[in-house]
Amino acid sequence: MAFPPNAAKLAAYRSTSAHAGVETGDPHRLVVMLMDGALERIATARGLMSHGGGSEQAQLLHRAVAIIDELRNSLNIKAGGDIASNLDALYDYMCRRIMQANAANKPEWLDEVSRLLGEIRSAWLQVAVNARVRASGSP
Repeated sequence: MAFPPNAAKLAAYRSTSAHAGVETGDPHRLVVMLMDGALERIATARGLMSHGGGSEQAQLLHRAVAIIDELRNSLNIKAGGDIASNLDALYDYMCRRIMQANAANKPEWLDEVSRLLGEIRSAWLQVAVNARVRASGSP
């Protein structure tokens, strides 16, 4: 697959932007950045899958699985209780589903993973808002 003429510049900008976000990001923001990275890779791989993406598609999905595994590894099961345990199982399911979608060439299975991860992302954003409100002392 051919890349647009400015693909290298765009990749450099994204890398710089991501590095700046990591350096200044709070823990909630870093988790959102990881989720966004996984969602972006899944979406790109899905597009490639629809057009015979081959090894490029597999690499993107491998990266998405690695990101979701990182989210999973960051869970504190002991302190997080049932929520952390449920997230652990859900992240495991998402990783398996991504690999199944790649092997079976089923883009709709990637849609399921994107939806699930998007719902977790939305909930995580709400947690961040609530934490900021509590920190500021506002009701």
